[in-house]
Amino acid sequence: MNKAVAGLESARIVDDDRAHVWHHMIQHKPLENADPLVIVEGKGLRVKDINGREYLDAVSGGVWTVNVGYGRESIADAVREQLVKMCYFANTAGSVPGAMFAEKLTEKMPGLSRVYYSNSGSEANEKGYKLVRQLAALKNGGKKHKILYRDRDYHGTTITALSSGGQLQRKDQYGPFTPGFVEVPHCLAYRAPNGDDPDYGVQAAREIEKVILREGPDTVGSLILEPVTAGGGVITPPEGYFETVQEICRKYGVLLHIDEVVCGMGRTGKWFGYQHYGVEPDIVTMAKGVASGYAAISVTVTTEELFGEFLADVSDTMHYFRDISTFGGCTAGPAAALENMRIIEQENLLDNVDEMGEYLMGLLHELKDKHPMVGDVRGKGLFVGAELVQDRVTKEPVDEAVAAAVVTHCLRESAVMIGRTTRSFPRYNNTLCLSPALVCSRGDLDEIVGAIDRALTAQAA
Repeated sequence: MNKAVAGLESARIVDDDRAHVWHHMIQHKPLENADPLVIVEGKGLRVKDINGREYLDAVSGGVWTVNVGYGRESIADAVREQLVKMCYFANTAGSVPGAMFAEKLTEKMPGLSRVYYSNSGSEANEKGYKLVRQLAALKNGGKKHKILYRDRDYHGTTITALSSGGQLQRKDQYGPFTPGFVEVPHCLAYRAPNGDDPDYGVQAAREIEKVILREGPDTVGSLILEPVTAGGGVITPPEGYFETVQEICRKYGVLLHIDEVVCGMGRTGKWFGYQHYGVEPDIVTMAKGVASGYAAISVTVTTEELFGEFLADVSDTMHYFRDISTFGGCTAGPAAALENMRIIEQENLLDNVDEMGEYLMGLLHELKDKHPMVGDVRGKGLFVGAELVQDRVTKEPVDEAVAAAVVTHCLRESAVMIGRTTRSFPRYNNTLCLSPALVCSRGDLDEIVGAIDRALTAQAA
């Protein structure tokens, strides 16, 4: 606990939090008679609350962010050193860490070369949408402006980002939405009538082609996809899916926009999730793990070809990307990101993700063998989920209260923090989500899955 906090009574801090802080994603009514959770310190995968209780965090900061774990002094040192030298200048000018990180990042992304800085995943995706809309205006009379998004995927919390989201409950009550966004079907084999077909991945991709043809290829500018769907149920793409998507996008001149906000920076065992599937995107966006939460940063990365579309004679005062992100000029983000990347490389964390991810999936399959409530387990690397059902034959999902009770049991009885699909869509807030830091050990994973085992046993009793 830092000195400013240590000098105050913990009860005062809890009272201040209850009286003044508007938390994210929670109903505050229960806090009228209960204390909010206040986290004060962390090391590795462990965090402590203001009362001194320690928890094992299996969701990397609650929302899949702290990839290299808590307490990394070298990242904090890198940020401090940069801030006392030059904290901020609008990104109309360059900075040392901005240039260095852009070079290091694009080394990991063959075929992509231009990096645009902003400060959240929502904002990074909106930059991609603005590129598509402006390109349509410059080249196609505004016609090729539609942006396709997938059912169950999530791309951010602003009104336009929600316009591109496939999670009904996240969107509910926030319309009307930005026009020009069109939904395509998801590719969750477990929930598809033909999901057992070996050719299902290709068939699911062809459903996207049907939407393009229905809308008119001359009106569709881009398709945005998560490589592994996150809050929509941890959905991994079936074999052949992304290869067919790439083929379709090229056939109809549709830009492929991959949202790596969750999967980026090693979460799946490669630097980026799309790199498992042999695709060559035109736009890639990322945030969360880019600096592991040590500073706010997001980036929109494009091909040189797309960047070149915005180059024109300087006398044309409208033919360039007239966008700005105020805090895209903060140097703390790229300084932290550089050190974050060094840690991932030096500690061989991608190899650890592969090894620990395989071990974790094995533990979850054992859990499935033991508990009929576990209908499906799926994931990639250290990003996995377990879908809970009332009946394995009908696949009827459990009520979301059951999934919530499992999460609560893990927290209260085992001091293990796990996640679940929350406010995503009616009936299907039933998937447990795990995304421990990339530094996790077998012992950590045993503890996490052991907590879930006990929670499921309690639910079945």
